[in-house]
Amino acid sequence: MPLRHILLALLVVAIWGFNFVVIKLSVEAMPPILAAALRFAAAAFPAVLFVRPPKAPAWIVVSFGLAFGVALYGFLNLGLAWGMPAGLSSLVLQTQAFFTMVMAFVLLGERPSRFQVIGAGIAFAGIGVIASERLEVTNLLPLGLVLLAALSWGLANVLTKKAGKVNAISFTVWGVLAAPLPLLGLSLMTEGWPAISAALREFSWSDAGLIAFLAYPATLLGGGIWSWLLGRHPASVVAPFTLLVPITGLASGYLVLGETVTRIEILGALLVICGLIVTLRKARKSEPPIRLD
Repeated sequence: MPLRHILLALLVVAIWGFNFVVIKLSVEAMPPILAAALRFAAAAFPAVLFVRPPKAPAWIVVSFGLAFGVALYGFLNLGLAWGMPAGLSSLVLQTQAFFTMVMAFVLLGERPSRFQVIGAGIAFAGIGVIASERLEVTNLLPLGLVLLAALSWGLANVLTKKAGKVNAISFTVWGVLAAPLPLLGLSLMTEGWPAISAALREFSWSDAGLIAFLAYPATLLGGGIWSWLLGRHPASVVAPFTLLVPITGLASGYLVLGETVTRIEILGALLVICGLIVTLRKARKSEPPIRLD
């Protein structure tokens, strides 16, 4: 993987780590599903009027939008609204790397190398170390919702890979176009019109700033770069970069929301970095894949 591609992946990591703080603030300011609907409405409009549809099957584009927009951020926003800390959510969501690896093998035939599996194992151990320090402050329902969000992200990664080398911005914009209406319908069913109308009446400039960050840097820029990378490298190589998101997520949670970072969490973060280094070094050396048959 070229250095410039690694730097692009790290830029996405930084944006997506801070993204959890902004989501936490947005679900405190308005109903969580409505916040997701507004995010993707802003991401799709007016960009969809100026961007041509991607050269990919319509079912892949729509399925990506439903997996990435509706499922991923529907589950994640609810988990954050119901008690998951932003830093811990940024950690748990990175299990998507392992969901991606498994689904890429099953659906795309991408066989991870021996050292990709070892590196993922080291990084997962780091996630386990951090989680062991933080799980006592939450409960199982919000945790389960974030794990469902991770599964949804893994599916979105595989769909992006299946789309191939398409225009990344076009794929992201037209994909997220499928999300606002289903999310708004879910908001009406679960949160109710009185809560929605109250949130819209009280919508402020600070709320607009939160939605703008979620829509543009976090969704269009981050999602566009991510789709571009997945179109040029195996999913099992790109996905592990998101294991660094908990580090920026924990740091952002500490700096903005006052969430604490302990020595145990620092140790876990170092394990995550080591796991990523192992995965990337051996991926660049084209280690032969593990035979699973």
